[in-house]
Amino acid sequence: MNPTHMATLLAIVDTGSFESAAAELGVSPPAVSQRVRALEGEIGRVLLRRTTPVAPTEAGEVLVQAARRMALLEAETDAQMGRRIGRVPLAVAINADSLATWFRPVLARAAAWRHTALQLRLEDEAHTLALLRRGDVLGAVTREATPVSGCHAVPLGTVRYRAVATPRLRSRYSTLEGVDWARMPALRFGPRDGLQDVDLEGRLDPSVRRQRRVSHVPSSEAFVEATRVGLGWSLLPEQQAAPLLASGELVFLDDRVQEVPLFWQRWRLESAALSELSAAVLEASAELRA
Repeated sequence: MNPTHMATLLAIVDTGSFESAAAELGVSPPAVSQRVRALEGEIGRVLLRRTTPVAPTEAGEVLVQAARRMALLEAETDAQMGRRIGRVPLAVAINADSLATWFRPVLARAAAWRHTALQLRLEDEAHTLALLRRGDVLGAVTREATPVSGCHAVPLGTVRYRAVATPRLRSRYSTLEGVDWARMPALRFGPRDGLQDVDLEGRLDPSVRRQRRVSHVPSSEAFVEATRVGLGWSLLPEQQAAPLLASGELVFLDDRVQEVPLFWQRWRLESAALSELSAAVLEASAELRA
């Protein structure tokens, strides 16, 4: 397989279009199309779905994984040979809560790496594995313990979530039986927020008819702020909630703890940069195991 064609395929998937890939590669869009056609002719399969954004087919996913491995190994080789490469791209899928809390020391570690850049892809921890399986990333923070084919899986620890709200919100929506979960406004990170989908299990009978007021706030920092100002109640990681609980701005709504085990999955690839990244992730996650 022609390395130039493989690099072109990867650029299309990463940028989402033939035109953007052409701009990144410094060639014309027809040249990009020609390279893809040549690669598809060599493989005998359609590799890309001409959607918006462009997405790989099942056969394309296999080649994207191979292309990303090739790109990483080439970049590392260039670095070892002392050439002036800009970076070794390490693409990682991670959920917003992790990025806002325990993962931050990884960013500090990466700042000291001379030839490495991080490409972080935000996704719910229940869905990050799909990015790893497609070859979009080299490693992923995920809920899944079973390794993807060709990957290692290592337990990181457990994130503990608690239901919290402002004292004013709790007072307004409390009854003699406890919190009125059916009427209290709630917060969601987004439509793919799997954790929040089960927030009412054990809190409200599913048979109870309700028209709840739910606000979506797709930013970890803004989600905490929305909770702090009383837009709704939410499930927050204990680490994020601790300062606001200590100040009295937030209170617990019940004693229930939602525990979410996390795992680090990475490709089985002899790569110094990927190994260094994995070591940084495992070190940063030590607090989840404390």
